[in-house]
Amino acid sequence: MSRTLPPGWYPDPDAPRLERWWDGTAWTDHRRVPGAPGPPGAAGGASGRARAVALTACGIVLVAAIVSGAFALARGQGDDVVADPAPTVTSRSPTPASAAPSRLVDELDGISLPLPDGWVPSKYVTRDNLVMTTDGGRVFTRTLPANSGPASLAKKDIPHAADSSYRGIRGHRVVGSECVEVAGRTGYLVRWRVRTAQGAEGYVQSLAFTPAPGGPPDAVVVRFAFDAGPGGPPLADMDRITRGIRSVGR
Repeated sequence: MSRTLPPGWYPDPDAPRLERWWDGTAWTDHRRVPGAPGPPGAAGGASGRARAVALTACGIVLVAAIVSGAFALARGQGDDVVADPAPTVTSRSPTPASAAPSRLVDELDGISLPLPDGWVPSKYVTRDNLVMTTDGGRVFTRTLPANSGPASLAKKDIPHAADSSYRGIRGHRVVGSECVEVAGRTGYLVRWRVRTAQGAEGYVQSLAFTPAPGGPPDAVVVRFAFDAGPGGPPLADMDRITRGIRSVGR
């Protein structure tokens, strides 16, 4: 089944407060304030989704379609990833920013992810399987055949994650590459700092971990893309989401 949305206006992955035109295969440069008229025209309904994913956030179950679906990371080249006790996070109704984050539940991949303050679930899942956004930050989930270990999967995925998140990459620096435990499973993460031809920089991370016992046979891969600098979210949010991933029901 196709997982591509039909052409239309959808929340902008780079700026959730705006809408952006999806031409059926890729995002265009057309943006607008939600509900405002603008080129290239009104959107059709968001039909033809590939997968239904139960997204539980702020106590509300959001249904979107996706095809597929840690430890604290010490940043800086050569730094180690060290164990950090998993935080206690719970679903909640909207409360002050100081409250514990809510969670986003991906029932089909059997995982849940924390939603740090300022992050929102994606209402629509495009071919890139975007599941949560904030200004300058995106998180994606997907599955890959578990025909190799998590380290091999993460290392093979990171170039694709970088290319799909930032255009015209001119170089990168590895700032993390470590074995991790994710939801009680063996995992591996690779984190790059990338530089584009336009001079913009960002952080990209691929986190792969083994299938859940008794669950689907595919490995889960979670991709992160954070703009560097004041336009992006704090890099600590990447660590919080990474170490806060849980198996559904735990």
